[in-house]
Amino acid sequence: MKIEHLGIAVKSLSDSDNLFARLLGKSNYKQESVEREGVTTSFYELGESKIELLEATNPESPITKFLDKKGEGIHHIAFGVENIQTEIERLKKEGFIFISEEPKEGADNKLVVFLHPKSTNGVLVELCQEKP
Repeated sequence: MKIEHLGIAVKSLSDSDNLFARLLGKSNYKQESVEREGVTTSFYELGESKIELLEATNPESPITKFLDKKGEGIHHIAFGVENIQTEIERLKKEGFIFISEEPKEGADNKLVVFLHPKSTNGVLVELCQEKP
């Protein structure tokens, strides 16, 4: 397991892309829409880890709800795993609660699943596996 990326909720992807490009001294390598989740993402590589900026594309998006409640900031931490099904089963046995136990297609060519923050000290945790 490794830290795959940190997800940061932002109000304006264009403003935040400008800020992070200046902060990191490089441009994003990818911008992608995930319509099912109501977000547009922008990714920055940092060594073996990444930063994912998330902008809501509709009022029902989880990012809209997050921004309304908490404002801009860290939304989730994502751990890269070799086998997402194995990790789901292992973590269920450890008593962790999942938002959904069924992996779905996420951004950046990944299969993803989220653990409920109630079982992870208030932090939204994403597990992600490179799609085969």
